[in-house]
Order: sequence, then structure tokens, then C-alpha cells
Amino acid sequence: MKSVFIAGCGDIGERIAGLCCEKKVPVAGLVRSVESIKRLQQADIEPVQVDLATGGLSALPTTTATIFYLVPPPGEGENDPLIRRFLSAISTDALPEKLVLLSTTAVYGDCQGQWINETRPVNPQTARGRRRLDAEQAAQEWSASTGVPIIILRVGGIYGPGRLPIERIKKGLPILHEADSPYTNRIHQDDLAQVCIAAAERGKPGEVYNVSDGQPGTMSRYFKDIAQAYNLPMPPEISLEEAQQVMSAGMLSYLKESRRLGNRKMLAELGVVLQYVSLEIGLVKR
Repeated sequence: MKSVFIAGCGDIGERIAGLCCEKKVPVAGLVRSVESIKRLQQADIEPVQVDLATGGLSALPTTTATIFYLVPPPGEGENDPLIRRFLSAISTDALPEKLVLLSTTAVYGDCQGQWINETRPVNPQTARGRRRLDAEQAAQEWSASTGVPIIILRVGGIYGPGRLPIERIKKGLPILHEADSPYTNRIHQDDLAQVCIAAAERGKPGEVYNVSDGQPGTMSRYFKDIAQAYNLPMPPEISLEEAQQVMSAGMLSYLKESRRLGNRKMLAELGVVLQYVSLEIGLVKR
């Protein structure tokens, strides 16, 4: 990598930037707020302040760079206009070397708890999943028209310090009976950062990679394991019928999808050695 441009340079972006700095690769990051500019400057990242929701994109430092696109789609609708606005702002004389797009496993929809890999047809059943698929398709179309290689990472749930549902557990909010709970997939935030670097360096153009630790578990077991690791009271368990009365629409949308993600392709082709091969190991780091 000659240089790196991180669109949406938040927590994961800073972790990617840190790995790039170790390799002496210069990094620029796109953020929305003045506060974020200061944060990036303190991390030796060149800040670019733009709100993709309102436009105003000028010349971006993308020439021969590796772009990591981490900007989530808007919270509503079926499409992602943000990635289209970003990609359309890249002029033909400033094309990057490669684009690595972070997507999610929501594009697969509900798989009824089955083990799946990258050959599984996409079938998003929520607006959240359809927005992510739209972003993937926008990036693929842009890649086809510009010739810039693209790699898509479909990421499971990201966890680690600062991302755990500690406050939810402390409040005593309920979880599903484990027998009713869907399977979920996870990746530690530090491992995700190194997977992003590996995708840029060794990923095959046009390929999709599932990103997880390969150790799925039920969502309820996830909450219980965190409660145990942090010496918190076990969350009360309720039925799915009861959950529909008391849980938020956002939480219920996650409960409607169950899948177990295989990560063999990620490990084999990207050559990644995970630091946190299970939730148990990942929760040790505070």
C-alpha cells in the first residue's frame, strides 16, 4: 500500500490506521465533525472533513491510495446514497489502487441457523440488510466502470472494549430463552482491523469474504457470557411472544435472523491469524 484513505474513520478506522502507521504508510481519514478532526490529528491521521449526507465533496486524496470504506448507510430507506455520493466524487485522474468495502452478514437474511459460506445467495429480509446490499452493488458497479479492484468484507457482530452491552445487562433488560435465541457471529475489533489490512494486501479482486471468529453462538449466550465475565447479574429470560411486547424494533429485527458463518475462506486466502479465536478469549481483554 502506497497510501491509505479511510472513509468513515471512527474506532475501527483508527485501528486500521494504527496498523498502517506501523508499516510507515501515510493515512488520511474522512470524518464529519470538528471534534473528529482533532482526534485524527492526535493519531497522526490527515483529516478530511465532509458530511456525505449533505455533500460538499471536493478533491479527495485518493490517487493510487487504498480506500477502506467504513461509512454505514443511512438509518432509513432501502438504498445507500452515501456511498454513491462518495464514489462519484472520485475523479478519473485520482483513482485509487483498491477499494475495501465493509458490509455486513445481514445481506444473507435469515438462514434458519444453518452454516453458510460466501457461496450462499444474498437474501436480505430487513431494510438494514437491503441498504447494505445496495452499497455492495453500488461499489461493484463503480469498480466495473473504473477498473479499480474491489474487495467486500461481510462482517459479523463487532465486539470488544467499549462495544459490549454492559449497560443493558446492568439495567436488567431481558433476553430470549436460549432455546428461542438466534445464532449470531462475532469478530473482535482488533481482529477486524487486521483482516481489513490483509484484505487490502492479499484479497483477490472482486471477491467477498465473510469475517468472523468462526465460533457462532446464540445471542442469549452472548449476553450471559458477558454477564459472567463482568460479574454482573444474569439477564432475565423471556419468550419470543413476550419479547415482541417489550423489545425495540431494532432488537427484534436481529432476533428474526439466525445464521452460522464459516470463515475458512478468510483464513485461507487472507492468511489471517486471529488474536481472539473465541468470545471467551476476547472477553479477557478489558
